[in-house]
Amino acid sequence: MIEFFYANGERNIEKIGDITKGCWINMIAPNQEEINYVANKLDIPVDFFKDALDDEERSRIDREDNNVLIIVDFPYITSDDAGLPIYETIPIGMIITDECFMTVSLKETPILSDFYNNKIKGFYTNKKTRFALQILFSISTYYLRYLKQINKKTDDIERGLHLSMKNKELYALLALEKSLVYFTTSLKSNKIVLEKLLRLNHLKMYEEDKELLEDVIIETQQAIEMAEIYSTILSGMMNSFASVISNNLNMVMKFLTSITIILALPTMVSSFFGMNVDLPFQNKPYAFELILLFVAFISSLTTFIFWRKKFF
Repeated sequence: MIEFFYANGERNIEKIGDITKGCWINMIAPNQEEINYVANKLDIPVDFFKDALDDEERSRIDREDNNVLIIVDFPYITSDDAGLPIYETIPIGMIITDECFMTVSLKETPILSDFYNNKIKGFYTNKKTRFALQILFSISTYYLRYLKQINKKTDDIERGLHLSMKNKELYALLALEKSLVYFTTSLKSNKIVLEKLLRLNHLKMYEEDKELLEDVIIETQQAIEMAEIYSTILSGMMNSFASVISNNLNMVMKFLTSITIILALPTMVSSFFGMNVDLPFQNKPYAFELILLFVAFISSLTTFIFWRKKFF
């Protein structure tokens, strides 16, 4: 899919029909025909598009002639086979030329939809450097937003684990831990790209642009620290609750074993008196009642001993 947008004089984004100087070209999982059309019309290397569409591509910045490619990872929400939410990352490419500004990605993201739905004010599509920095700032903001969601989900799962002896909550924590690994790795790569943008002269930046880029770096560093802290907490929590679940299971097994022993004593006595041999009290008229009293006594005694030893 390919869409063309342009910011009018009131700083609102409006959709247009074709490539225009100063427009924003948004490409989501484009086919080869769409890639060739844009590449030929704007004289952009086809590799720029292919690199941005590679889900394993690392974050980096590249320049060829007057074309600049910035690839960073942005977060998105998906789910695993069990339906548990997983926060993953995928590359997005921003191509800056003398004519236009382009974004290329495999998936649609609310980060960009906030721009073309007029939820973000104060930008022009023809101010390409500042537009790229605003997208980078929005990506950092979404990382922080999703990290807070991960922390909230962790707290909810923790409350459920206090009463659970199943593996479902641990699987959910494992999915969140995997998400934090994705976030930490992607954020560190993004930070390297941002620092290169600040250090190198790939893009023409004014003083306000440099201040915005510094803000993006600060937000990214904050997200890295949050992801690392949450990952450490989550890892320790998983180890602790795995031990708790194992201990709960041991307590249940101990209780069941105690009940089994208590119930085995009457069975053992009944088995002795059920044998076809001479037995004590076999000619007594109150033999049955005496045996019942004896069984009740030893069962009660065993129960009292187990209770004093806190077996249940």
